[in-house]
Amino acid sequence: MQQQISVITLSVADLARSRRFYTQGFGWTPVFSNDEISFYQMNGFILGTWSAQALTHDIGETAPRPSGGFTIAHNVASHDAVEPLMAQLVKAGGRIARAAIEPPHGGYTGYVADPDGHMWEIAFNPAWPISPEGYVTFAS
Repeated sequence: MQQQISVITLSVADLARSRRFYTQGFGWTPVFSNDEISFYQMNGFILGTWSAQALTHDIGETAPRPSGGFTIAHNVASHDAVEPLMAQLVKAGGRIARAAIEPPHGGYTGYVADPDGHMWEIAFNPAWPISPEGYVTFAS
């Protein structure tokens, strides 16, 4: 079977607040948006932000599930790009979960929580090249 992810959908309490975070923080533009969901075309998959109530109904459950237990990474091309992006995300409604550090394996990385608590790692890893299209390649 092909290794791929088609769509990642995040449950959000307030879609307008979430949309501000992703459009003003990352500078992304939704390819589709209505009162319940926004879709962002990524490099090879789609990120969705869906109102918690509508997503809960679609799943067929009675209560929204809490967020947590995973992180999503956004790699940048340089060490100097990490902190400005983290600051921009905070200005757009996020919060610093961990300030940027230089981990033992190299690079530079910090964590920002979106308004719903979804953790975004903002990372520079010199061993993982980023193509002009934004694809990251695992290199050991």
